[in-house]
Amino acid sequence: MATTEVPTPDQAAAKPALHFAPTTGMLLVKLGRFAEARFKEALKPTELTPKHLGVLFEVRANPTSQQLLCQTIDVDASKLVAILNDLEEDGLIVRRRDPNDRRRHIVELTKEAQSRLAKAEKVAKSVEEEFFAGLDADERAQLRLLLARVADTTGVIRGCPSLIVDD
Repeated sequence: MATTEVPTPDQAAAKPALHFAPTTGMLLVKLGRFAEARFKEALKPTELTPKHLGVLFEVRANPTSQQLLCQTIDVDASKLVAILNDLEEDGLIVRRRDPNDRRRHIVELTKEAQSRLAKAEKVAKSVEEEFFAGLDADERAQLRLLLARVADTTGVIRGCPSLIVDD
């Protein structure tokens, strides 16, 4: 009977065991789930979720209608309304009738949102530092550029490469 050698913790840490043959897409799915869970936990003190934060970032960059917001962040309208209701109840956004089209609501940040968003950005930056600790600055910049190109070409985030700003 052959014995199976159990790796030491150092050996296991040096080379994680893979339980499937990963594709780049599957690695991104796994990393995305991990990152979302980590961000969700880290954001708890701010009383925001990653979804809240995504909406606030988008609205800060471009106050817009609810309909366009659904498209830019790729969220179902009913889910977006729930997120916006949460943010409005917390005093972080206001929805105003568009003076040019009374059927539309324009979503804008409040002053309170600016403060909460600054705290959440610090949390997000620290999670990102932890998440990418294994990469040096040049590798992080390259990864960000490559992911931005993929986001742009797939339409996930249009114009994404132009959004890249040196940290």
